[in-house]
Amino acid sequence: MAQTGLIVHVAEAEPRVRSLRERFHPVARLGVPAHITLLFPFMAPDHITQDVLGQARAALAGASAFDFSLSKVGRFPLTAWLAPEPAEPFVALTRTLVQMFPLFPPFGGEFETTVPHLTIAHGDAADAKVAHAEMAESIRQHGPIHARCSAVELLSNASGAWKQAHVFVLPDQPSMARP
Repeated sequence: MAQTGLIVHVAEAEPRVRSLRERFHPVARLGVPAHITLLFPFMAPDHITQDVLGQARAALAGASAFDFSLSKVGRFPLTAWLAPEPAEPFVALTRTLVQMFPLFPPFGGEFETTVPHLTIAHGDAADAKVAHAEMAESIRQHGPIHARCSAVELLSNASGAWKQAHVFVLPDQPSMARP
């Protein structure tokens, strides 16, 4: 079934996480870049209209670009991930999108709280443990990954592989409401 999702692509992380993600995260092999998920699953690709894009643009209109770092490695039972610091801007972006699209809660409403993260391994506890250890060593040796959130991307797998379908650029400063 074709799906979409709204993410923050973290290109700055790619050199450090690519090999782990390719080994331990199946979606990486399907074209999903290193990212922090805001809303997944989102609506079916054939329901994404210009009106929907306009609603998403309106929801994100008050947001602005921000810097963050990835220096802490975390674990869920089957997942290893990097935590963005600060996390609150990602939570705020998710909250804003959910307010606009209440029928599409993050991860289908499976979790009560939003934990922003960049997944490096998913699906197997042993693989997640290995990825966690390797990423922790990378952070220890090379320091944190510094990045900037300057856009929200809509990804779609309508073609069978995940591809960027639309980009919502976040301005460097918050937009000012006109009187």
